[in-house]
Amino acid sequence: MVSAPVIDLKALKARIDAADVYALAKETPLELAVKLSAELGRNVWMKREDLQDVFSFKIRGATNRIASLTDVQRKAGVCAASAGNHAQGMAAAAAHYKTKAVIFMPITTPNIKVAAVQSLGASTQLVGENYDEACAAALAYAANTGAVFVHPFDELDVIAGQGTVGKEIMAQMPSLPAAVYCCVGGGGLVSGVGTYVKAVSPQTKIISVEPEGAATLKTSLDTGVPTPLNSVDGFADGVAVKLIGTNTLEIAKQVVDDCVLVTNDEISAAVKDIFEATRTVVEPAGALALAGLQKQVREGTAPQGDIVVTISGANVNFDRIGNIVERAELGAGGEMLFAATIPEKPGAFIDFINALGARPVTEFNYRYCKRSEAHVLVGIKLRAAEDRDDVITSMSGQGISITDLSYDSLAKRHLRHMVGGRAGSGIKEVIYQFEFPERPGALSDFLTALDSRWNISLFHYRNHGSAAGQVLCGFQLPNDDLTALETALQKTGFPMASETGNVAYQYFLKG
Repeated sequence: MVSAPVIDLKALKARIDAADVYALAKETPLELAVKLSAELGRNVWMKREDLQDVFSFKIRGATNRIASLTDVQRKAGVCAASAGNHAQGMAAAAAHYKTKAVIFMPITTPNIKVAAVQSLGASTQLVGENYDEACAAALAYAANTGAVFVHPFDELDVIAGQGTVGKEIMAQMPSLPAAVYCCVGGGGLVSGVGTYVKAVSPQTKIISVEPEGAATLKTSLDTGVPTPLNSVDGFADGVAVKLIGTNTLEIAKQVVDDCVLVTNDEISAAVKDIFEATRTVVEPAGALALAGLQKQVREGTAPQGDIVVTISGANVNFDRIGNIVERAELGAGGEMLFAATIPEKPGAFIDFINALGARPVTEFNYRYCKRSEAHVLVGIKLRAAEDRDDVITSMSGQGISITDLSYDSLAKRHLRHMVGGRAGSGIKEVIYQFEFPERPGALSDFLTALDSRWNISLFHYRNHGSAAGQVLCGFQLPNDDLTALETALQKTGFPMASETGNVAYQYFLKG
């Protein structure tokens, strides 16, 4: 086993002090979020890295690294692998220092991000379906051409550049913060910020925040070594990293006090809160730190005192905003999505509406079916957490049974966008969710990969503008040969999960 690198934090702090970032990076403001502070019961300060010219803190590390190159290295050029923020930082820094930049990006990268990198003067090459494949291509290019490969998070000069965020925080705060919450992907930001803050104020807690589906730091801290994730949720694409850096993990072991994992709905709720505080739409990764603070406040584990949250970036695709908005109310506990069972008889609909009372309805889905009872999918706004129990109580008082689907991924991702309809009662049907890389032709490839001998009885796909596409698919099973079907489906190579037993499917789609 290769021994972990020894990272001298005093030397790293000196690198941060000497970092050369302000040829391109701004000293961003540290703003007191007055409304959020009142809601969360402590002063909440937002470090606005979304206000950089490339809308992300990544400009700092890229600038510091390229500024350190020799004339010979600049003549050879630089290369990197990135789907977004690091790519734009590299392109801007390379243009400033007059060196050629070639950025390798996955083919799933949205055109808006590719165009942004090209507009800054860099060349782009779309290779592979994820960061790892693009990175392998970038490393091969560096080996063949002599270009300098700049890692997005695991080089000390890059970490030192990101650490200037922490240096600014400590200079801007009116008093020593009780905690600094940092989003984590590869770990460059939390390593740099944590190193500087701990050097100045050892008692300040450094709290890392990751999506539940991309917990690369938490997973590796638990094992003690860099440990790749089996799968990565790409919702917060700015931190969708499969493997933490070797250097960043060793630094995090010394500076991170706590790790918080948040859901995509909680991230979306934080995006909404930042918008209400700043009138800026940040990317999901940019809202991670606030989502982590809000979760710890709800759980009663957040430190008291002045709290800093890093707003790390605002490179969000326009076509993703709708999906974030849909999830925000559920993530904040401000919406309840539920299934109600009502008798299929005249007057039952009115009784149900009366039981809803004056609560604002966000969604109402009903489809008549010739049977003794009907199922209705309803979304309502909640004023407070206890409203959820009040809804259940008032419905029960009218003899209406309801099932809370607020946390059911099938209901939120697919069912609320489907018209309805059921398979015939004599047909056995099984349901699966699939995920595949969102690139041109991906849906066609998915359908082509399915074995044609299995009849598709249900299909729902919706593009959310992220790097992964989600499909809900039903198959008829006339011979009860489930093993043969699953063997055929696994050959597609796409991650899948059975949803036949899902309560939302049972309510609204099962024959």
